Amino acid sequence: MPTCQKCKQRWSWTQAFKQSFSFSGMTCPHCKEKQYMSAAYRKRSSIYAAIVLIPLLINIFFDLSITLAVMIACLIGLIVLGINPFLMELSNEEEPLF
Repeated sequence: MPTCQKCKQRWSWTQAFKQSFSFSGMTCPHCKEKQYMSAAYRKRSSIYAAIVLIPLLINIFFDLSITLAVMIACLIGLIVLGINPFLMELSNEEEPLF
């Protein structure tokens, strides 16, 4: 679970999940300070997003129905969304990716 870098309080899964959809930074539910996703986490999260597309690529090489491939991709997407708050890392300032 993410931990606020200012007050060192751990966020709940629900708080982290809701805040993860914010693009302009997140507000700590405890101290109300602005927090940002770390650059390392943002790089890793792009890999998580690519994992969702793997069943669609497998569909090209194997004879799976497109319906099955899309259902598997949706299931993997839900799993990634559910695990995402556990892997989230925060920082006090917005860090550049490169």
